[in-house]
Amino acid sequence: MNPPKIDHRKNYRMPELKLISEKDIALRTPAAPANEPDTTNRNILRQIIEKNQLTSYFQPIVSLKQETIFAYETLCRTVGPNPFETIDNLFHQARLHDLIVQLDMRCRENGIHLAGRQGIAERDALLFVNICPASLAHPNRSDGTTELLVKQSGIAKENIVLEITEQDAISNYGLFRKAIDHYRNQGFRIAIDDFGAGYGGLKMLSVIEPDYVKIDQHFFRNHQKNHINYNLIDAIATACHRIGIDVIAEGIENEDDLQVCREVEIDLIQGYHFAKPGPNLVEPHSLNLQTRPARRISGTKLFDEIICIGDICEHVLPASVDDRVMEVLNRFNTTPKLVCIPVLCRGLLCGLINRNRFMENHMVGRNGYGLSLNYYKKVGDVLEESFLQVPHYMSVEDVARKIHLRHQLTVYDDICVTRSGKYLGTVSVSAILNAVTENSMMLAKSANPLTGLPGNEFIQRQIAHMLSQSLHFDVCYIDIDCFKPFNDRHGFEMGDRVIKKVGEILVDAVQRWDKSSIGFAGHIGGDDFIVVSRPKHSITICEYIIDQFAQAGKIFHTQEEWRSGFYCSIDRQGKRDKFGLLSLSIGIVSTEIHHIASFAEVSSLASDLKKRAKKIDGSVIIRDRRDK
Repeated sequence: MNPPKIDHRKNYRMPELKLISEKDIALRTPAAPANEPDTTNRNILRQIIEKNQLTSYFQPIVSLKQETIFAYETLCRTVGPNPFETIDNLFHQARLHDLIVQLDMRCRENGIHLAGRQGIAERDALLFVNICPASLAHPNRSDGTTELLVKQSGIAKENIVLEITEQDAISNYGLFRKAIDHYRNQGFRIAIDDFGAGYGGLKMLSVIEPDYVKIDQHFFRNHQKNHINYNLIDAIATACHRIGIDVIAEGIENEDDLQVCREVEIDLIQGYHFAKPGPNLVEPHSLNLQTRPARRISGTKLFDEIICIGDICEHVLPASVDDRVMEVLNRFNTTPKLVCIPVLCRGLLCGLINRNRFMENHMVGRNGYGLSLNYYKKVGDVLEESFLQVPHYMSVEDVARKIHLRHQLTVYDDICVTRSGKYLGTVSVSAILNAVTENSMMLAKSANPLTGLPGNEFIQRQIAHMLSQSLHFDVCYIDIDCFKPFNDRHGFEMGDRVIKKVGEILVDAVQRWDKSSIGFAGHIGGDDFIVVSRPKHSITICEYIIDQFAQAGKIFHTQEEWRSGFYCSIDRQGKRDKFGLLSLSIGIVSTEIHHIASFAEVSSLASDLKKRAKKIDGSVIIRDRRDK
């Protein structure tokens, strides 16, 4: 048998990689001219700093929920032409010549004083001021200077946010943390700028414990639902929300960028979509602050089936840790069906109050004095910190498994559901068990009786679930070429043997190459099959399937057919014709390439690729590739 043909639509050849030694680098580095430009640059820098040939521009940070300006960031600009072309290069030269502390302080001084003169203290807005980590940890840093600047400007310290860039490497985290604590103890707030694009990453997040995190604009340059950037944005936002850090999206330039922020519940936005940096504090009425709510369609309900826990959760008004205990008692008394009340602290889930245990332990008490003892207490004093919290995209089956791991006392408590780390609603245990039972019955009915593989309902369910999680996966649509004439020629019994064999090969291939939680094989019906796998495994799996199917060909065809390479049968027009030996046509659709929102899109794209494959004789694999 000839090897399968693989049409990648576009062929790519990886460039040859060469290792370059330090000696090579030294040889390739141009020598400094005789006039010593380093000294020249240092003198230019000194002149810029000492003569203060710098100024500040301001860019607003907008709150989508409040539909107003939340803060302004002060940005360094030069007065007149910048001899170093860009502000980044200006700071780079300052680091090289050990002038970063002086430059950083001058920019800080300009920004705070200019914001004060323009009346930021009279506005309900914060001021974000950039500070280089290198200047914080520098031995020449002077304590108290920033506090004095703020005092002179008339701005309250709690309205100043010191924005630490993550672009710089930090060599001494102990000294750096000490400097951060110094500013925080004075009353300043702390933010991490360019998060995800620098050296510190999660370590800086852990060391600083900031009030705000700015997600670097790089991640918004390509943020379609199934792209890795979207998943990273969602992951960063979720992690920050869960530990109580407010998230700011940088570089938002259009409505599509804004929609991503709505979907992952990022409230604070900064970018050209609202305003470019300018010399003055812009007024809220000058910005286009009309917003539209985020789309809340889960995309995971198929027919009458419940897939994700978010599909069945209901919003129960949460209590606050500062609410009085009597308010909770009144809610339970006036709402008999209310079993549990989630509790929030600063917008984050921190506990749960179960009706029965609340009444028994706090309203009755061991000696019947519970009401009197707890009358003046707050919810934070009586909440239970043991509760089950799950993300909205988790399957009901996975949640059911988590329920079985709970302590017996809390096994029947409602489950709290979050979206991007924020409270969404609750689900009762009975609702989850009902959904699991209905799903199991539906899936049992949909299994193909010939191969035992999952049928259409399961396939659609799994793909919809993965789309809701924005996972990267490939869908391999597999069709047996010229199966109808083969069936007519050899009979239904032999045809069934072929179908069963393909099913066995598919299961074996998935087990060998993709044992992840998403890999599976399915039987759409007739001679149409499907395999879902991680993108990195799809080609290998399909090549293995074709190879195994080719080896099994001898048992499907007579010796004469095998020797001649064809068989005769009746075509669709009722005429006798020659047909090639059984082969497979495979079309592969990847969510890495196509921005897919529904199973219908997957099916349409895969069907088109499969049709193109069937136009080529023999076993063929066609997988679209993105231009790079």
